[in-house]
Amino acid sequence: MTDTLAVPTAVKTGRSLIHTDLFDRLTARISTEHPELGADMPARIVDQALVFLGACAVATRPIGPSELVDIGWHTFVLYTVEYRQFCDEIAGRFIEHVPDDDRPAKPVPPSMPVTLADTVAAIRTAGYRVDPQLWHGDGADCNSKCNQCHAGCHDSPRG
Repeated sequence: MTDTLAVPTAVKTGRSLIHTDLFDRLTARISTEHPELGADMPARIVDQALVFLGACAVATRPIGPSELVDIGWHTFVLYTVEYRQFCDEIAGRFIEHVPDDDRPAKPVPPSMPVTLADTVAAIRTAGYRVDPQLWHGDGADCNSKCNQCHAGCHDSPRG
């Protein structure tokens, strides 16, 4: 009998999706604007915001960020030229960030609830590494302040 060892598939990081200098600039901005996060958290947030966006590019179901990951997305959006280029390269389209200040007037249908577990599964399916500490708590339920779900995306089905 021959034992076969399973070779794990390479898992991508968010850091690998952009140039080091841009990653460092995003991390530094979060460090400055959110000193309460500590020394290592800003880089982890940027990494997970990037894997979230990478998953948005290929997800077949609605997904949304956790509160901490949303900090990274907000920060990246401020770098509009780099953000647009990233979206074009990773998704072939612009991934809009649509704040939901008043919560959706029409809730997401029960058949399409968005959970953090759905988002984590989509990230893993897309081949990215998940930092579990950044994916719990409030967030991707389409009742958070920002979403990539069908309730707010520029190419969302209407109806």
